[in-house]
Amino acid sequence: MDRFRTRRLLLALTAASGLLLTACTAGEDTGDAGKAADRPAYGAGEPAPAHGDEDGTSERDDAREDPDHLSTFALDVDTASYDYARRTLAEGRLPDPSTVRPEEFVNSFRQDYPRPDGDGFTVTVDGARTDDEDWSLVRVGLATRTTGGSGERPPAALTFVLDVSGSMAEPGRLDLAKESLSVMTDRLRDDDSVALVTFSDEAETVLPMTRLDGDRDEIQDTIDDLEVQDSTNLGAGVETGYETAVEGLREGATNRVVLVSDALANTGDTDAGTILEKIAGERREHGITLFGVGVGSDYGDALMERLADRGDGHTVYVSDEDEAREVFCEQLPRHVDLTARDAKAQVAFDPEAVQDFRLIGYDNRRVADEDFRDDRVDGGEVGPGHTVTALYAVRTAPGADGHLATATVRWLDPATRAPHEETGDLEADALDDSVWSAGRGLRTTATAAYFADALSHHGPPVPGAPHLGELAGHADDLADRTQDEDLRRLAEAIDTARRLT
Repeated sequence: MDRFRTRRLLLALTAASGLLLTACTAGEDTGDAGKAADRPAYGAGEPAPAHGDEDGTSERDDAREDPDHLSTFALDVDTASYDYARRTLAEGRLPDPSTVRPEEFVNSFRQDYPRPDGDGFTVTVDGARTDDEDWSLVRVGLATRTTGGSGERPPAALTFVLDVSGSMAEPGRLDLAKESLSVMTDRLRDDDSVALVTFSDEAETVLPMTRLDGDRDEIQDTIDDLEVQDSTNLGAGVETGYETAVEGLREGATNRVVLVSDALANTGDTDAGTILEKIAGERREHGITLFGVGVGSDYGDALMERLADRGDGHTVYVSDEDEAREVFCEQLPRHVDLTARDAKAQVAFDPEAVQDFRLIGYDNRRVADEDFRDDRVDGGEVGPGHTVTALYAVRTAPGADGHLATATVRWLDPATRAPHEETGDLEADALDDSVWSAGRGLRTTATAAYFADALSHHGPPVPGAPHLGELAGHADDLADRTQDEDLRRLAEAIDTARRLT
């Protein structure tokens, strides 16, 4: 079949991060703050109660306890894999399949899920039939409240850890990072603070934690003086960055380390686990999170992604000034504050209605089912204004009727560490007739997932996957109907991959 030949031919990608936080207000949503409703403290590893029953009981509890029908994962809002794949394709190369992460393709597109009135999440579950008999795609959508503008967030204390090694001399690396830092400095609030650490073969704190108010010129001069040096001792940079962040720690502020690098470590510690072991105490004790920003045509995707995951953070990737400004003014503000810590999702499929299922992506974010309510087990960090999407391939039983699945999200309040939960359900008769006639959001999710599937060939193909030519047609039609520039870029990327194969 064409799609199997396509999957074998694709190769070559690297992904990662993009950054910058700012007090830009353009493009921000508005919403009301509030308090999420508490959920009962069910025992660790217990499956989610049906329909969020307050007493934890329902007529379907026995079915839900079947471990073969549970799926659990930590939330992830990274998007670097998709952005780097688009850059690779634009340069006339197919991405390396090992660096294609489907969940980052899926989560690169805004969704219109309902938003909660207060802190926490809403849970939306929907789905549609595929062209493969008895197989459907089921989408689990989570959304946090929107932010009402930069004035609502707490002050930020940001320690930028900037790679100035020789590999950063390439256009679009250190020059882009310096321009981005300069823009950020102009737009941050007076009560925000920044510190700057540089690293090549060694690491150096070139600017201790400094308030923006009255010191912008000094910060700008420090940025202007940055120059490319020698090797890449990323481990020393991260360790020094956290030490600087702890020294400049501000109570009541969002304390974050922002790593800007091509992540091509070649000196000192080069393993994410070893690097993060050295700063584990600061990360846990002070709640300092890591935000990774990837740059460069050659990029250490795997290292940056592991650092961000284990550092309770996120990654993005930027390749030009326009992307950098978009990240700084729109994406980064959503990363400054946190709505949820250690957020996990668990989906319980009804064994009477579902014969088989598979989570698409999230391969390195899986959590043991029994650890869902063990709050010592690491989850994902999510900020205000985020949406998180997970997609399942689900084979329904012939004539399946009634309840199909319940999705539960569990998270800790960032300030109090109190646990909260919210749930959403899907009935079999709510599945749309076809993925390609479903609503815009589900069609977008399916298109992005099928595209990642074609590029990665991890495991069996997603049921109903069209060949790239047909997928390009679906994407082009979706872009025409919506007049959405993000979807137009997706359609162009799919068409480029088709031509390269």
